[in-house]
Amino acid sequence: MNPSRRSASAMALACLFAGPGVARAQAAGGVAPLKFGVGLFQPDREKNDATYRPLAAHLAQRLGRAVELRTVDSWEGLAKSLANGETDIALMGPWGYVLANHYSEAQVVSTILYQGKPEYFALIVTHPESGLNSVDDLLGPKGRGRSFAFGDKGSTSGYLIPLHLFQQRGIDPEKHFARVLYTKHQAIQTQVTAGQLDAGADYNRNRDAMIAQGLIQAARSKVIWQSAPLPNDALAVSAALAKDSAFVKRLQTALADVGPLLAGQSSLLPAHYTGFVASDNTFYKPIRDAGLATGKLGAR
Repeated sequence: MNPSRRSASAMALACLFAGPGVARAQAAGGVAPLKFGVGLFQPDREKNDATYRPLAAHLAQRLGRAVELRTVDSWEGLAKSLANGETDIALMGPWGYVLANHYSEAQVVSTILYQGKPEYFALIVTHPESGLNSVDDLLGPKGRGRSFAFGDKGSTSGYLIPLHLFQQRGIDPEKHFARVLYTKHQAIQTQVTAGQLDAGADYNRNRDAMIAQGLIQAARSKVIWQSAPLPNDALAVSAALAKDSAFVKRLQTALADVGPLLAGQSSLLPAHYTGFVASDNTFYKPIRDAGLATGKLGAR
């Protein structure tokens, strides 16, 4: 895309998200839109963009600044985009946030709430005909030579936490399993429930959503392991924005307002998400500890 088209596209997004008043003011003042990156929480990019467009519009209105939304289809990619300046603010998985914080000093400002809670669970799922009834089965002789799917390597529940579990049990998944895949959470559930994979890593929010949407049958997705509670997805800002304490406070206030507004504006967040709570880096210590223990969080 040439620069003039890119500029026109950004202005169109500014008008869409912020309304004509904010867009005109920013055009006159030369203020660039905030680049809001969102992980692929929905089955495809188009649906993901549509799902988070109301939140982007809310932030634009409350911050008085245009917001340019884009879906980044891997957690690892979103962490990199926050680090290299392609993204200013991001709604991202916990491990992706820890990576962005570790390598580029991005900072969480708020944590999303799911059914009123700031925590969720990693899962390992199988299908009823697998013969696997527990994680001990999976990591023992019954599981040797099977197929297993991780999420992408920027995923907390899909990669880091199950890898940590395997390492604690002395299991190298590349040697224990005959086939190891790295793919999207939705694909893991779809392939496991279809019997195309013996087992895979997921998280409770994704499984619940796919069941509610009729994308999988609950009876075909058997949970054989659940983690301890993990901190929910982070709303993080780049290192540059983190230095602007006044902006951070306005952003936290705008996010805190989402919960009370949901009663009348249910489209602000996907089903079962109930708002945001102010947070800081210490809340994500369990993820950082797992990253260090697995050797996946190296020197800066």
